[in-house]
Amino acid sequence: EILFNEKVALVTGVGKDIGREIAKALCKGGANVYGLSRTKELLDTLKEECPTIKTVCCDLSDWNTTRKAVQDIGPIDLLVNNAGIVILQSFFEVTPEVFDQVMAVNLKAVINVSQIAAKTMIDRSVGGAIVNISSISSKRALGNRTVYSASKAGLNQITKAMAVELGPHNVSTSIFDLLQWKL
Repeated sequence: EILFNEKVALVTGVGKDIGREIAKALCKGGANVYGLSRTKELLDTLKEECPTIKTVCCDLSDWNTTRKAVQDIGPIDLLVNNAGIVILQSFFEVTPEVFDQVMAVNLKAVINVSQIAAKTMIDRSVGGAIVNISSISSKRALGNRTVYSASKAGLNQITKAMAVELGPHNVSTSIFDLLQWKL
């Protein structure tokens, strides 16, 4: 069992599945957890399951609204970028709208939220950790996942770049490539 002793953790995509379980485990480990999701109803049920969690309802694809919501949290010790969307389309069906929608959440939001969290870690000279949740799709081609796979491969590279830049400030950055989630 890992104890987080009042550390502040932000987990994105806590509405269901992986993010929800990560947030609950962090609460159990003693962290002060902020859970972010775009779906208020799912946040409400999470709050019932885990009364100590602080919920933030926010659409990560909206850069400025997200920045404000995350800045309002204050200093962050641990960030888990879990939020992601999958829109199944064949290569020939990909539209600019779908491409932009997936990239806005799966890549741009990671940069946006990570910038804010990392700045709070560096400004306090305490370091911290950023964990990005990826997918086996980042390394293995699967049908109808052209944009999703590209977004997760991009996430892997963004994580490596973040590690190079944030490491000297004692901010660790890591990635977890998860097995293909049942879609």
